[in-house]
Amino acid sequence: MDRFQSMQIFTRVVEMHSFSRAADSLSLPPSRVTRAVKELEAFLGVRLLQRTTRHISLTPDGTLYYDNCRKLLADLEAMESGFPGSAGRPRGRLRVDMTLSLARLVVLPSIKDFQSRFPDVELTLTAADRTVELVQEGIDCVIRAGIPEDSPTLVAKRIGAFEWVTCASPEYLATSGTPRTLEDLVDHHAVGYLSSRTARSMEWNYVVDGESRSITMRERLIVNDTDAYVTAALQGLGIVRPGSYMVLEHLRKGSLRRILCDYAAPLVPLSAIYPKNRHLSPTVRAFVDWIAEIVGNAEKDWRLDAYN
Repeated sequence: MDRFQSMQIFTRVVEMHSFSRAADSLSLPPSRVTRAVKELEAFLGVRLLQRTTRHISLTPDGTLYYDNCRKLLADLEAMESGFPGSAGRPRGRLRVDMTLSLARLVVLPSIKDFQSRFPDVELTLTAADRTVELVQEGIDCVIRAGIPEDSPTLVAKRIGAFEWVTCASPEYLATSGTPRTLEDLVDHHAVGYLSSRTARSMEWNYVVDGESRSITMRERLIVNDTDAYVTAALQGLGIVRPGSYMVLEHLRKGSLRRILCDYAAPLVPLSAIYPKNRHLSPTVRAFVDWIAEIVGNAEKDWRLDAYN
């Protein structure tokens, strides 16, 4: 048994949730993949995977072994990248998680550029807006908004920032009027956005005379998806406060109008967050540098001065 190859096969089965898909991605016969996992289990004397006809899942021993396999393989990749033969070439599988709106509006329009620069990287892009356990879920890097929490096991690199923009549809403003001050908001209602971190609707924070001020709006509709949030505003269902990059096209077209332009808010940082044991990986480093470049080029269009 080639234990190193068996570890690679095992991690791929876990990450793809399938023996057959793992076999396809590795260009191996399905029987070879199944045999490798069985040989690992026999060698270790434990069951690593629970198998049913519909899905597979890790056992507690399998979770521990998978975490250590990923770390060992990542450390080996980082070590090999320092030698002239590899020239630090990004290669292999990379799984990145970010919000759907950022993926759709910023990353996917430029993803061909990443693929042309790094043809040996197999990128899996997932879209979510929740707290994820990077190691346990097999995620190499996440892109998140807000100030990242301090962590002894994670690295956070700022890649850019955006602004919150308070806006509503012309239909809503024609029916309900246009608020001119924060005090006017008491006579209006908003579409709420449910935070995955707090399980509550997000408050609106503004800076007034150098001090932070929080506003809790009346809400008749609450959603937990950024595209649904903007769509609800376009339908005239209430005032919203999305990130500037989410609504630029709608502001340009006039299908949404910016309001309360005199009330500022701090910029919202965007960060790439990844496990500390991945900070030397040329593949992770290549993606983080690339997305920082993409966001940096887009940031100038995210400013709201033209929509005051």
